[in-house]
Amino acid sequence: MKKYYTRACNFYYGKDSKKLVKQKKTLPLKGNSEISFDKIEILTRKSSKKIHIKKIKNLSKNLKKKITSDLKLIIKKNKNFSNFYFGNSPNIMGILNITPDSFSDGGKFYKKNLANKQLINLINSGPSIIDVGGESTRPGSKEISQKLEWKRIEPLLKKFGKRFPLSLDTRKSEIMEKGIRIGVKLINDISGLKYDKKSISVLKKYKTPFIIHHIQGTPDTMQVNPKYKNVLFDIYDFFEERIKYARNNGIKHNNIIVDPGIGFGKNLKHNMKLISNISIFHSLGFPILLGISRKRFIKDVSGKNDSKQRSGGTIATSLFSMMQGVQILRVHDVNDIIQGIKVFKKLIKS
Repeated sequence: MKKYYTRACNFYYGKDSKKLVKQKKTLPLKGNSEISFDKIEILTRKSSKKIHIKKIKNLSKNLKKKITSDLKLIIKKNKNFSNFYFGNSPNIMGILNITPDSFSDGGKFYKKNLANKQLINLINSGPSIIDVGGESTRPGSKEISQKLEWKRIEPLLKKFGKRFPLSLDTRKSEIMEKGIRIGVKLINDISGLKYDKKSISVLKKYKTPFIIHHIQGTPDTMQVNPKYKNVLFDIYDFFEERIKYARNNGIKHNNIIVDPGIGFGKNLKHNMKLISNISIFHSLGFPILLGISRKRFIKDVSGKNDSKQRSGGTIATSLFSMMQGVQILRVHDVNDIIQGIKVFKKLIKS
């Protein structure tokens, strides 16, 4: 049976968008009248076509039913949770790696006092939440023991877990549970809940919001010649399967975020296709998170090899993603991204 996918496209922004929404000439993206659209792209694995929203009524009965169902999810505003407010601007998730070997800031905040200081710096920059991790998952990295991972993050989580919204970047169910018990508000599992079969039970027990993250392979192998039939549809189908898995295992709430995993088992072509078509994932009905900060694709495009010299590419990709309705941006340079978004939004409102 042919499977159809629906992607919102032909976007309008700012005051022009608000005016068109009021005139019912466009539809608001995820309940945000500052970004709206008047066309959709209907895709299969073998074809695609763009049509105006007013032409949907002319589609065949079954296709019209499918597209109409997708549209409801595309325009519906997500409910707020975990200090995320799904309004007119993307939420910013700060990154704090307490590791000696993460790809960008590994070792920089490895010591307890430096980690605490950086967390305070990030908080003062104004993110919605900060993602804390104690195990590097950069390309080629090796797994560490549960004991060592917890040892790295425990002091900071105990000190700040109930003072500021923190997300926990881990694949291990026992560490998830320990973190949740001392205040963690969100679980970010880069394995998409596949690494540890007990993770789903922990999330069900505490009703904790979580991120479904896509990865092909494992961190140590993921960048060894990654291949897809179609990266866009393969990852979309992966999300559908993982959401079904969550539902079948007792997750009833909708406090779920999807992250296509830029750089996690993807080459430059894969990453570019995902980012440029990111709005396809709105039809799943859940907030989209994009982790593009200082990633290798920026180096591949710009030629800048040092990860700390990729802030320009990070800002550009963040603004492009915002214009596709992405609700959460996971970044190292919180202040730069927030500043860029504020200036950009002011310009399109002028």
